[in-house]
Parts: sequence; structure tokens; C-alpha cells
Amino acid sequence: MAKLNFGGTEENVVTREEFPLSKAQDVLKDEVVAVIGYGVQGPGQALNQKDNGINVIVGQRKGTKTWDKAISDGFVPGETLFEIEEALEKGTVICYLLSDAAQIALWPTVKKHLTPGKALYFSHGFGITFNEQTGIIPPADVDVFLVAPKGSGTSLRRMFLQGRGLNSSYAIFQDATGKAFERVIALGIAVGSGYLFETDFKKEVYSDLTGERGTLMGCIQGIFAAQYDVLRSKGHSPSESFNETVEELTQSLMPLVAENGMDWMYANCSTTAQRGALDWWKEFRDATKPVFEKLYDSVATGKESQKSIDSNSKPDYREKLDAELAELRDSELWQAGKTVRSLRPENQAVEA
Repeated sequence: MAKLNFGGTEENVVTREEFPLSKAQDVLKDEVVAVIGYGVQGPGQALNQKDNGINVIVGQRKGTKTWDKAISDGFVPGETLFEIEEALEKGTVICYLLSDAAQIALWPTVKKHLTPGKALYFSHGFGITFNEQTGIIPPADVDVFLVAPKGSGTSLRRMFLQGRGLNSSYAIFQDATGKAFERVIALGIAVGSGYLFETDFKKEVYSDLTGERGTLMGCIQGIFAAQYDVLRSKGHSPSESFNETVEELTQSLMPLVAENGMDWMYANCSTTAQRGALDWWKEFRDATKPVFEKLYDSVATGKESQKSIDSNSKPDYREKLDAELAELRDSELWQAGKTVRSLRPENQAVEA
């Protein structure tokens, strides 16, 4: 394990150099990794493990779209694809990758298959941290840990196929076998992590829920909508408003931030742009920080988790979700985006 120093704050990290895939394969050689759920994280994690030579099976309900997707991805019914309970029985590591609401519903079934020495693996700290709301309390004689890739399962898989890794956090909640550390790191490498940084279940879910509602999704959509609306109200065209709000950021500037930091991105823009950005960023920070404080408090007090459980457990959840997503999709902002994306050179037909 290596240590990184961030201005006096040390962090424990594990890289693929010190824990190579060959070591992960050796640690997991006698394990049967059962991926339960084939929705958001399931496909990426299962396929990456499969391609990395890990003995992985998928547990999913027969006759569902996700069952069919698992088959199309190469999992074979009766060999590497099973009904959920059969997969739970066969697995020595249970990768519990269902949605938070589905984890609550299935927990009594999962718990009875957690025999001594098995491992329960999460990619989110939700179920354990908010166990008073979820009822997820593992038996004392199993390992419990998480690997949380810092991105979607789709991104995890795409980056893996490109020969890259997506950074992940890891945490150990319970070490019953004395082997939890090796098991969790091996699984983190096997699912395609770039490097792994240490956290705990509570910090993972607090940061994750804050990030999703904040700069990763909720906040970014909010500021996109605000700037786009202001530009449109001042007479700018949909194309100009979208390009100045979203397209230039995602296609040109954010890759520079990812490459070498915000100052690097600034340095590659005009001096006029630099001056304006330096003058305004603290005003945006000061305006939004109270919102982030309110958001974090809502997460830490369990309000956000309870809202999520209540909403996502309702029988009409999917219909209401689809309606809210349609509101985004059908807005002028994202309809303009659809048109602009179609005009990117890579999406244009090439004449012979």
C-alpha cells in the first residue's frame, strides 16, 4: 500500500503496479464471484472480471430484459447465468449491485445465503450506512467491503476496453476471515480500477450522494439551464446558447481539466477568458456554498436516503422517473444539444 500526501493529509492508495492483475487472479482463484443485478454497475463489473480471468457468474431474474442482456453479453444460462437464489448459493463473493431499493427488498433472501467465510461486496455505502432505514445488517462471520468506481458502469467498461482504469474507492466494514483486504483489493483490480483509495462506508455514501446531487449531476444541470435560459432571454439563438453553455465545456475545456488541472485549462484559453474566469469563480463559489452545506446536511441526517427509499419503492416509480427524464430530454436546451451533437464531424456521413 502506498501513501499519498496532499498538503499534509495522507491517504492510503493501492495501484495496479503494486497489486497487479496476476496477484488479483491468484487471490481470487478459488472464489466464485456472483454479480447480483445486471443493471447500472453489473454489466461493466461482471464483464471486466470475466475478461480478466475471474470465475464470475451473474444472478438475475429469468425473462427480464437484463437477463436477455446478460445472454447477449456472453453469459450462458446454467453455466455462468443463473436465477438470483442459485447464484447466491454458488457464490463465495456476493457482489450486491442491485439498486438501493431493490437491495432492501431482496435482503432477506441474500442474508440466508451468507454462510460463514463468504464475502458481501457493495459498490455503494448506502445499505450499510443507513441500516436503520434499509434493514441491511450482515451476519458477523462474513467479510463486508466495497469497491466504488468513480463513474458509471458504462464508463468503467468503456475505459477498460480502451486499456484504461477508472479510479475507485475501497472500504472494509467487516473483516471476518482476516483476508478482507486482499479480497477487496483483488476485486477492485479485477473490475477495472485505475487505482484504489481508502475510505469508509459512511464517507463513501455521504460524498457520493452529495456529488450526484451536486457538481456531477444536479448542480451541473441547474447551472446549464440557468445560463442557457439567460442567453436565450437576451436574444441568442439555441445553437449559440447551447454551444457556449455545454458543447464548448464538454468537448473542448473539460478534457483539458482532466489532462492537467484547471490552471492548465485556463492557460490554454485567451487572456480575456482567463481574466473573466479568475474574477468570477469566487462569486460562484460563495453563491453556491450555502446550497452545498444544506445538501450535505440533508445527506448526513438521512433525509436524502429516506426520500430515495420512499420514492424508489413505489410501484409507479419507473413511470414517474421516465416522465421527469422526458422533461429534461424534451427541453429546448437538450433538444438543441441533440441537433448540435448530430453536426459533430464524427456523426456526419462521409462522402465516398
